[in-house]
Amino acid sequence: MTSDKIQEIFRALTGTSKEDRLRIFQELRGEFPIHALEKEWNASAELILEAISRATDLTKRGIRGVIAEAAFDQSVVEQLRDNGWKNETPAGDHPFDFLLVDTMGAVKIQVKMQRLEKMVPKLWAPKSQFFVVETQKTRSGKDSSGKATRPYRFGEFDILAVSMHPSCRDWSKFRFTVASWLLPRPEDAGLIRVYQPVPDAANADWCDDLQTAVTWFRRQITKTMYEPPKPARKKRRE
Repeated sequence: MTSDKIQEIFRALTGTSKEDRLRIFQELRGEFPIHALEKEWNASAELILEAISRATDLTKRGIRGVIAEAAFDQSVVEQLRDNGWKNETPAGDHPFDFLLVDTMGAVKIQVKMQRLEKMVPKLWAPKSQFFVVETQKTRSGKDSSGKATRPYRFGEFDILAVSMHPSCRDWSKFRFTVASWLLPRPEDAGLIRVYQPVPDAANADWCDDLQTAVTWFRRQITKTMYEPPKPARKKRRE
């Protein structure tokens, strides 16, 4: 079909009612699935989205996390391919989401979502310029020695990538830091603290470019990121 003919069809559609365009769209949707998952599950994308909309907040939180990983793959990893990077993420359950490799070696990246509470981006403290990211595994359990397996240990991943979608509404926006700079747990310095502060703009600890974070990591700079103050708890009256 020529471009002129396609433009003619577009003009004809523009002149029809919204109801008529919807009918045409529904006819075309039956012929052109949006995603292969529709065939795999034998369910339309509309039905899948309706199911997600009915899910609990915990389920939606997990789905947003998966979306963040997919967005990272599309908006960050795909662009790195032009700079000689390869995605060699192995199958299976690992303490990192991506294993990216260039001529200098491999980098393990963990992708997390900026935390929401009651559908609002969680602040580190009231009126703070820092948000919060939760850094622990979704599934809990115990290892052979009885220790909890949910906490991340320092060394399990190299870079933390935080999706800033909750505050900026853009799935392509991430903030990055070196994993060894994260705040440790007070009771065990080998474990990464659950809540970490994420600034509303790039600073000396966080950047908006993965390759900058990789450069920081490869310089092997030893430090712990800045921990913003929190308001002191009020003492209970006796």
